[in-house]
Amino acid sequence: MLVVDDEPGVRTALTRGLTAEGMEIVAVGDGDSALRAALTGGFDAVVLDIIIPGTSGYRVLERMRAAGVDTPVLLLSAKDGEIDQADGLDLGADGYLVKPFSFVVLVAQLKAMLRRRDATLGRTAQRVRLGGLVVDPASRSVTWEDEPVELSPREFELLHALASRPDTAVAKDELLRLVWGDEQAASRNVVEVYVGYLRRKLDTVGAGHVLRTVRGHGYLVGSG
Repeated sequence: MLVVDDEPGVRTALTRGLTAEGMEIVAVGDGDSALRAALTGGFDAVVLDIIIPGTSGYRVLERMRAAGVDTPVLLLSAKDGEIDQADGLDLGADGYLVKPFSFVVLVAQLKAMLRRRDATLGRTAQRVRLGGLVVDPASRSVTWEDEPVELSPREFELLHALASRPDTAVAKDELLRLVWGDEQAASRNVVEVYVGYLRRKLDTVGAGHVLRTVRGHGYLVGSG
């Protein structure tokens, strides 16, 4: 496990706590060291503070994903705004915790992230076709009437989760489990933010109508 935080006390506390949980920890205090370590791809997960000296946590995450490193990342931040969470998750984070946080919750999120990674590695996702909409996990592509729809990784996962249950309302808590790995990984409002992002992207190709809100139940993707 790679732990990145510029506060020595936080690094020490996390190292002791996570070691007690049976994890082997490498702890660093700046973004440049974090990036060098993370790009090796040699860690099971990364706990990454956003505000750190040198390269910011956001940029470390962005460069990891650009380099094809898919190590699960749990972001730590003093900012608790929904858009801040959405921005971090959209860059490819797997979870987001606001400081000060509960160590118990941090451990739970890390374990959920690792379970989700293991489940993903063991799962063959199916291509979904609903009328003019095609969602293909193998190529990570989406098309509407043969026109490509450019989505972020998180938007793609959200659409695939909904399209895999056609014409069925999926609740926010279920989407948190399916797309973010755990109900505690993000707030329900972040689901709303991403549904808005996804709907706007679909609107650009005239497919916004396939994603619908079912009041009191959640969201659905249908062919009608």
